[in-house]
Amino acid sequence: MLRTTPQPKETFPLGPFTVPRVWVGLWQLSSNAWGSASAAKIRQAMARHIERGYNAFDLTADHYGSAEILYGQFKESLHSPAEVVGATKWCVFRQTELSRSVVENAVRERMTRMRTTTVDLLQFHWQDYSDKGYLTALQILQDLQNEGLISAVGLCNFDAIRTDEICTQLGPGFIVSNQVQFSLIDTRPLHGMADVCERHNVKLLTYGTLCGGFLADQWLNQPEPDLYSGVLTPSQRKYLDMILKAWGNWALFQSLLAVLRDIGDRYGGLSIANIATRWVLDHSFVGAVIIGARLGVSEHTDDNDRVFGFSLTDEDNRAIEAVQARSNGRRMITLIGDCGAEYR
Repeated sequence: MLRTTPQPKETFPLGPFTVPRVWVGLWQLSSNAWGSASAAKIRQAMARHIERGYNAFDLTADHYGSAEILYGQFKESLHSPAEVVGATKWCVFRQTELSRSVVENAVRERMTRMRTTTVDLLQFHWQDYSDKGYLTALQILQDLQNEGLISAVGLCNFDAIRTDEICTQLGPGFIVSNQVQFSLIDTRPLHGMADVCERHNVKLLTYGTLCGGFLADQWLNQPEPDLYSGVLTPSQRKYLDMILKAWGNWALFQSLLAVLRDIGDRYGGLSIANIATRWVLDHSFVGAVIIGARLGVSEHTDDNDRVFGFSLTDEDNRAIEAVQARSNGRRMITLIGDCGAEYR
C-alpha cells in the first residue's frame, strides 16, 4: 500500500537562508522543446509549490531565456516575498576583461530582471580554468556581497580542485554551494568533491538526480529508446547518452530500475524516483536535489513529498551497489572528467 502520511520536509541552512532539501528546477523555461505553458499558468504553478513548502527555485540563469523575468514578476506579487528563495547564475563562457563595473553590471542585470534589490543566491560558472580570472571575479563578488547586493554566493559546475582552491583563497563561509550533477548513474562527486565539501562546509545542489526522468517507474521493463527518434526531451537525450555510452547499457540500467522498484515496495510502494532521490539526499555533503518541473505542463509535487521521512538501509545500499559495481560508474571520472568537465 502506498505510504500517504505526510512527512515533515527536511531543511538545511544555506548562507542566511533555511531552505528545503528539494528545490524546483526550471531550466525547462529556456526552450519550448520540453513543452510550454502560459506565463499565468507558470505563476500559478509556482504558487502551488510554495503552498506545499517548496519555496526554493533554481529557475533563473542569465542564459535561461525569460526565467528570471517570470520569477521576478511572480515574487513581486507575493504578500511575503522574503519567504521565497531564488537562485540565479552568472556564467562566463568566453574570455572576459574583468573589472568591478563588469561584475557589478552582471549582478545588477540579474537584480533588474528578478525585480529585487538583492540576489538571494548567485551561482558562478567559469568556462576556462586556464584563465585564473575566476578568482578575480569571485573576489569582486565577495565585495558586492559585503555591500548587500548578494545574500549568498555559490559555484556551478566547478570541479573539486578548483572548488578547494577557491574556498581556501577566499576564506571560510564565502562559498556556500556548488551545483553539480549527481545521481545513481553519475557518482563523480563521491571522488574528491565530497571531501572538499566536508572540509569547507560547502553543500552540493544536485541536478540530474533522476536522469531526465529515466530513473522512474515508467521506464521499467521498457525497450531501449531510440536516441534519435525525436520524441525525447533534450534532457532525456543527454542522460540516455550517458547511460548507454559512459555508464553501461540498457540491460544493466533495467537491473538498476528493478532493484529500485524492489526497495520502493519495501517502503510501502514508494516510486523509483523517490528511492533514487533519497539515495542522493542520504549523502551528508548534499544540501538539496533540484528536480526539474515543467510548470503548468508536468509537475510531481505529490511524489516529491514522499522522499522525506526515511533513509535507505545498509541492505538497500548493498543491493544498489551490487548493480553499480557492474557498471562503469566508478570509472566515469576518468572517462568524462570531474564534475562539470562535460561542459568544458
